[in-house]
Amino acid sequence: MDILANPGPLKDIVLYDQEKHVSSAVWDGQERGALRCHEHTSKLGEWKLKPKQIELVERAGFGYLRRIPAISLDNPLISALVERWRRETNTFHFTTGEMTVTLEDIALLLGLGIDGKPVIGVTYTTCSAVCERYLGELPESNYASGGMVKLSWLKDKFSDCKDDASFDRVEYCTRAYLLYLVGSTIFSTTTGNKVPVMYLPLFEDFDDAGTFAWGAAALAFLYRALGNASVKSQSTICGCLTLLQCWSYYHLNVGRPKLNREPIHDHFPFVLRWKGKQTGPTANRDVVFYRKALDALKPCEVEWLPYENMDGRYIPDHIRNSLQLGRSKTMLISFDKAERHLPDRCLKQFALFQGIPEDVQKWVRKSRGVDGGVDLSVKMESELSEWEMRWENIVPDDVLGVDEADYMRWYLGITRKIVGRPISLSSEFQRTITNVRDILELAENFQTHDLDLERGNMISRIMNLAQDCLRDQAGVTVTTESQQQIELGKRMRGKERVRRKGMGKRRKGIDPMEDYGGSEDESQFGPVVEVGEMHLPLTHTNSVYDETHLYDPVTKVDDMELCDTIPQLPETQDINKIDGSLLDDADKSFEDSKLHEEIDTTNVMTGEEPTESMAELPEGYDVKKEDKESKVEDYDAAKEIISDVSGDENANREEEDGTEMGESVADSSPLERRGANTMVA
Repeated sequence: MDILANPGPLKDIVLYDQEKHVSSAVWDGQERGALRCHEHTSKLGEWKLKPKQIELVERAGFGYLRRIPAISLDNPLISALVERWRRETNTFHFTTGEMTVTLEDIALLLGLGIDGKPVIGVTYTTCSAVCERYLGELPESNYASGGMVKLSWLKDKFSDCKDDASFDRVEYCTRAYLLYLVGSTIFSTTTGNKVPVMYLPLFEDFDDAGTFAWGAAALAFLYRALGNASVKSQSTICGCLTLLQCWSYYHLNVGRPKLNREPIHDHFPFVLRWKGKQTGPTANRDVVFYRKALDALKPCEVEWLPYENMDGRYIPDHIRNSLQLGRSKTMLISFDKAERHLPDRCLKQFALFQGIPEDVQKWVRKSRGVDGGVDLSVKMESELSEWEMRWENIVPDDVLGVDEADYMRWYLGITRKIVGRPISLSSEFQRTITNVRDILELAENFQTHDLDLERGNMISRIMNLAQDCLRDQAGVTVTTESQQQIELGKRMRGKERVRRKGMGKRRKGIDPMEDYGGSEDESQFGPVVEVGEMHLPLTHTNSVYDETHLYDPVTKVDDMELCDTIPQLPETQDINKIDGSLLDDADKSFEDSKLHEEIDTTNVMTGEEPTESMAELPEGYDVKKEDKESKVEDYDAAKEIISDVSGDENANREEEDGTEMGESVADSSPLERRGANTMVA
């Protein structure tokens, strides 16, 4: 199937949330631009930790995370990666297959523990009690919001621990640093500058804090952030974006910076490889640039095993011994967030053959309550049980693989092949409009005299389908008569207000546009379809074929007769260029009688007499001589406005060349009936 017609998925057995995904909006031309990336590592270096504090931080399991400096984020690259993330599988869907950030990645890149107790506990809706107990101070009201506290308050109060500080004060400052560290990196939120205080109780005992699986919790948090950001209505992303960006640098040759020095592989954690000064062309690399690069990703640009040449001697034992959990099908938990870890979909990242994975279990990410004092472990028993079985759910080495061609054939049927359109939406629109116009023109010019009834109706059907395509498929709007009347009324009232300024105070009762029902965009052939700057008359929206010609079932006006009777139509968009002298006698009579009636109403109220210049008006009017010029100006202005309105109705009649237009139109009974219908409307 043509990728332009259907970029996928061809089957929704895996990606069942495609309509909500940002790739659907991008395909429809709805660009949201680069995401706002919330990671707050820029001021981490302002904390001045004492040796005793550093020791406590390492015992808590964050010694390596503390060493990672602030790395400049590439927002367009992260945004393009999000467009490839699928929350149905918690994997990236690239052209070469599925990939994901695994527990192995987070252990090697950040140095966080991935084995241990789940990061879960009691939630809080206020900060006072928990801050007083674990920090020794209460935040001011302007620094606290619900169960969250501002990062700036933590830094201002605890970033500089005195040398002679008490043991309790050292612990308070260290807990404040750990809360700031996780709140600005692995658990950064979209609030911008706040962190939940629910993590503080986990830092009460620093040795016990080191037994939690902080890496698994960070990955669960990132999975949830990626899933939320992949929804087309979102514009922000949080979580550990340094991890995501460096993971991309290792696995994909897209947006990877060049280093001024050769990377030193003995640095651990491995994210420090990108600590040095980076160079490379970054100008004009927006989301579209990276999107096109990922849409055209080649197998040679993917590194499935980027860590195989790293020196394992520098990896801590507790990290090395837990790396096998990277292949565990388990549930990742971070307080109220539970996300599936599915490495069986990315076995190439473990040097294994990739088979067709099992069907994805549809599950709804429940929004669990965070009322104060609620222990979430009670509400997440099934997820916690699955985490407890993590070592029993390791994907085995002897997975039965299939031929790569068979896998790719299956994969291309269930994935979204590309995100961006190879041809811009505007170009496709113009091409579609041009083709449909050509079809419509061919059908209208097709000789139908020698066709039988069935084939004649087929030609009529083709024209109707072409017109429907212009309206519906190409997003064309048909200007209805009521909409035209409203718009025309607004324009004419605007013109009238401008004219009133030149004529002085307008007399009551004279309103040439009163009860007008015409439309300046309506031709003798019916409503006009607007396609950008193009106007197409709908000539046969409901036409019928009678083995001789197509006709309108209501008026039954012969197109050939119309063509013989009516001269070339003027431009439909500029009614102001149509000379008012084209009015026929009937129109003039209508104008004069209308104006007479309005002036008659004015004279009854004022007792004025008619002027000599208006001698054609009925006798009996009493207009004062000093108002002569004002009356003439009012008459000419009213006539000009009526001429503008009527000019559209008579735009298709002959210009003044010695032949009266009223006589020409009167000779054609079908046109006369149609003109009469327009006048009545």
